[in-house]
Amino acid sequence: MSLPSNHLPGSTEDFPAAGEVGSNPLSAFSEVDLVFVAGGTFSMGCTKEQQHCYDDEIPVHTVTVSDFYISKYQVTQKQWQAVMGTNPSIFLGCENCPVENVSWDEVQDFLAKLNVLKGISYRLPTESEWEYAARGGSISSGYRYAGSDTVDEVGWYQGNADKRTHPVGEKKPNEYGLYDMSGNVWEWCSDWFGKYPVEPQFNPEGPPVGLSRVRRGGSWLGFGRYCRVTNRYDGTPGYKSGNLGFRLARTP
Repeated sequence: MSLPSNHLPGSTEDFPAAGEVGSNPLSAFSEVDLVFVAGGTFSMGCTKEQQHCYDDEIPVHTVTVSDFYISKYQVTQKQWQAVMGTNPSIFLGCENCPVENVSWDEVQDFLAKLNVLKGISYRLPTESEWEYAARGGSISSGYRYAGSDTVDEVGWYQGNADKRTHPVGEKKPNEYGLYDMSGNVWEWCSDWFGKYPVEPQFNPEGPPVGLSRVRRGGSWLGFGRYCRVTNRYDGTPGYKSGNLGFRLARTP
């Protein structure tokens, strides 16, 4: 059976339009494109195109993920403000810049409120979903960064960001049309941070317990090598910083 057009790899699903009810607090919430990512199997971790990796990126192991949606852009300040009524960001005055300075715990509060308002279960991507999408999934070209082997083409990092965040979507996207998966702000994932297993995995969700959550993608503050699609970092659930945000995911 063929999938409907909005379930083709790289196609998008518009975030349900807000503002149809005048009292809806999401009337100012701009639409979010969710890109459908067809599931598949890939080698996760420090594969050969990554060149120089850190110890927590090995061993390379086989991972299979099921279909999922992931947002084309990092969640913006405007979107956070529409749901939460406040803007915690350090770099204010740029509503289309990614929201930052938000902890993992605060993101859970955002998701809970958003899901009640929208009636749909949005979540953070798992670490394996994040890497699969950043690599370009089944249509991957095998790049070191998300959409290129040259970090300046796809990401804002220490070498070009002028010490601040930038509006989402200004750099080149990756194969799925996803923006800023390399650089701009780090992105929270749902998993606890832990060592990689050796055995093949199916829809892994990370260790059952831990001290820190995974963050991925690098940021305006760090070196270009931190923007590689396999680079990993962590942070306690209460940690927040002006270079740390997130994007949405959803199970079909």
